[in-house]
Amino acid sequence: MKKILVANRGEIAVRVIRSAKEMGIKTVAVFSEADRNALHVQLADEAVFVGPAPSNQSYLVVANILAACEKTGADAIHPGYGFLSENADFAKEVTKAGITFIGPSPRSIRLMGSKIESKKAVAEFNVPLVPGTAEALTDVKEAKEIAEGIGYPILIKASAGGGGKGMRIVYEADELESQMGQAIREATSAFGDGSVFIEKYITSPRHIEFQILGDQHGNIIHLFERECSIQRRHQKVVEEAPSTVLDPTLRQQMGEAAVNVAKSCGYFGAGTVEFILDETGKFYFLEMNTRLQVEHPVTEMITGIDLVKEQIKIARGETLEIKQEDLKIEGHAIELRVYAEDPANNFLPETGTLIRYQTPKGLGVRVDDGVEQGQAIPIYYDPMIAKLVAYDIDREAAIKRMDRAIGEYEIAGLKTTLPFGKWLMGQSNFLSGDIDTHFIEKHFDAAELQNVSQEKMEVAAKVALHHFLNNNRIQVKQGGAVHDGSENKWRRRRNHV
Repeated sequence: MKKILVANRGEIAVRVIRSAKEMGIKTVAVFSEADRNALHVQLADEAVFVGPAPSNQSYLVVANILAACEKTGADAIHPGYGFLSENADFAKEVTKAGITFIGPSPRSIRLMGSKIESKKAVAEFNVPLVPGTAEALTDVKEAKEIAEGIGYPILIKASAGGGGKGMRIVYEADELESQMGQAIREATSAFGDGSVFIEKYITSPRHIEFQILGDQHGNIIHLFERECSIQRRHQKVVEEAPSTVLDPTLRQQMGEAAVNVAKSCGYFGAGTVEFILDETGKFYFLEMNTRLQVEHPVTEMITGIDLVKEQIKIARGETLEIKQEDLKIEGHAIELRVYAEDPANNFLPETGTLIRYQTPKGLGVRVDDGVEQGQAIPIYYDPMIAKLVAYDIDREAAIKRMDRAIGEYEIAGLKTTLPFGKWLMGQSNFLSGDIDTHFIEKHFDAAELQNVSQEKMEVAAKVALHHFLNNNRIQVKQGGAVHDGSENKWRRRRNHV
């Protein structure tokens, strides 16, 4: 493997490029019109234009990605996450073209991409499942009968779904027909597949996931858990490792179940097995993500393992050098997804220009990003700006470090989730580890962000003024003299501002 094309953009493209470079492997970036001057384009050894800004005309066009490989001689593709990363047909086309796909087999992607088929597969390995249907449903009468047997509340989920699309909670029988119809329509629109299934709704679950690695020789290990219960709109915003609620026995049980899920589909590469954990300590298989996760840095921090490098080694056919018994948890890591979103307005996405962008630094602070000051955050892609990770000897110390890092992070030009992160680090329920997937809707009050945001607003106002003065080439005025920053000298102006 001499040259890897990264079929992605933003921070994950930057992340992959950096690890590949450390391994002595050349890299190729692809970019849309909106990303012509992006950081991942600057860092790669080569870059190829793949189309207009909308992803369905650029990053999602398989023919364009394969043509970029042919043009540059890239012999491998890393899909990152999102876009084509869990597209079994793409993985198949890559392999047919004689290019190494840095990820699992098309069969594994397809099998785990179906919530119904994946549940059938893992059931044969005695992995705990939430009570529910094993087949897709479209008949409301049949759904009502099954729901009565399971007991309300129930959850309707799209078989091909993700990110909360095609998902509905039903508390009463008379709601079932309308909610099921909405879920089917939404799933059809989002995924081209309207099949849904129902399962018992766990009212106060934790979202616990296990990172796994498997090679092409049948060796599979897990790299412990990540706590991903702080979510909005069924999507994660804060993750940490390890979880506060798993004792060694439960960790071992869930880890073994995660490995069995991987075995059920002959998995190789990096992947994540997601579980829900109820209030009694029972856990149930949720789904498997057949790619690198956004939150993978927290696992890297507590294990010291570069997951991207392991992906590349596995794709090259190498045997895993890491044994399960060699692994142990060291310290605690927390990740805040820094989104261009307004937490005070239901986390509504923002667009704009980063007129000020200064990341925090210091021991135990990691920022994975793919942006620079002056760059625009476009409407075409996911609004994540960066991932801020804080690591320390234990959870209490990691929280304090995260709080400090958020305070040092300067972003002006648009609203972000930084004030929410600052608020969260001071919440007693979070500090005690008393969390579940409904934490934000139960505890978050947007009005509380006003005090948190005041200092940031003052900084942003000063930055905006500085930006305005620079644009007008004026920094200081005193006694009729103005300072021209571009020439770095004093001069007179007849008409000064």
